[in-house]
Amino acid sequence: MQQPNKLTPFFENLNFERDDNTMVINFGPQHPSAHGQLRLVLELDGELVTKAYPDIGYLHRGIEKMAENMTYNEFLPTTDRLDYIASTSNNYAYAHAVEKLLGIEAPRRAQVIRTMLLEINRIISHLFFLATHALDVGAMSVFLYAFREREFAMDLMEDYCGARLTHSAVRIGGVPLDLPAGWTEKLAMYIEKMPEAIKMYEDLLTENRIWKMRLENVGVISGEDALNWGCTGVMLRGSGIKYDIRKEEPYELYSELDFDIPVSDRCDSYGRYRLYMEEMKESVKILKQLIPMYFETEPQLMAHAPQYISAPKEEIMTQNYALMQHFVLVTQGMRPPKGEVYAPTESPKGELGFYIKSEGEPYAYRLKCRAPSFFHTGLLQEILVGTYIADVVTIIGTTNIVFGEVDR
Repeated sequence: MQQPNKLTPFFENLNFERDDNTMVINFGPQHPSAHGQLRLVLELDGELVTKAYPDIGYLHRGIEKMAENMTYNEFLPTTDRLDYIASTSNNYAYAHAVEKLLGIEAPRRAQVIRTMLLEINRIISHLFFLATHALDVGAMSVFLYAFREREFAMDLMEDYCGARLTHSAVRIGGVPLDLPAGWTEKLAMYIEKMPEAIKMYEDLLTENRIWKMRLENVGVISGEDALNWGCTGVMLRGSGIKYDIRKEEPYELYSELDFDIPVSDRCDSYGRYRLYMEEMKESVKILKQLIPMYFETEPQLMAHAPQYISAPKEEIMTQNYALMQHFVLVTQGMRPPKGEVYAPTESPKGELGFYIKSEGEPYAYRLKCRAPSFFHTGLLQEILVGTYIADVVTIIGTTNIVFGEVDR
């Protein structure tokens, strides 16, 4: 007996009724412009998209279920694999949720370092978006220039934590390391050069007639649609809605920093491109303020909460009780109080938050990641309809999705 096709249920509600003038094609999951393992099922009338269905799951690894079978500290490096373009933003979002559950706060120096790393990661992520989006549309030179500046930013991350892509640069309760000698000077040199680099990208693209023809009035999302689909980040602010969690629900040192939230009412791909340029300028402004703040802090890197956080290495090596406590925390894991918490953060792609339900065990009873790319992928089934096949590549690029956090 012939086995039923397991994919049939996905398409039962699509009603792809074809006539002689339409055809159904697969865009991905291996297409270089799909930005990951995205399979788009498109119905075309000539080159016009009449129906679109994003099919996901090709990168699913059960990360949320893994979190329920690992201690809280064990799971932290796994968060790197969600948005692998800006790993520290995931490390921090998870640590922030656990700290909220525990009721602890990182020391001020750790907060300064964390905020520095988050904004460097924002620049790294935005440069990656610019490079790949420009390459999708056909601008090869911008790809090379943007990756050059991204490599310098990744050098800073490597100097701090030893890794370039998957950082694990944050810990629950603080950070593992202080900044190495000379690091702030390198950061100051980098942010001094970034405005000139951003201006070069804008000179190449902003008034480029081919770039504007490919992006203007393409991928239009009204403010109402952006809200209804759960858009956040640039996808929401590009539709005229000024909302940034760093301002609405400040965390770390953002409430003390002077920076603006760029907004565009163009609602199209070109407006979103302009926002990414402006956000990099704001990140440079934030980093300039953080450097002097670092030197005003005491050198404490981890919160003092003995029942949840190991003592400093010096105490572990010299005090018997601290060593015993460290052994228990490493082998058995911390036991947070019973309760549930949701902590949102503003990742480079939008609202990234973790929901954790605790039953007082070393493992989360339930963990759920609210990833921005998941919602922006769902939006494709609406905004692709009525566009041309060439615009599909532009629209996917401008959503800035990454499939590590879509499939999880």
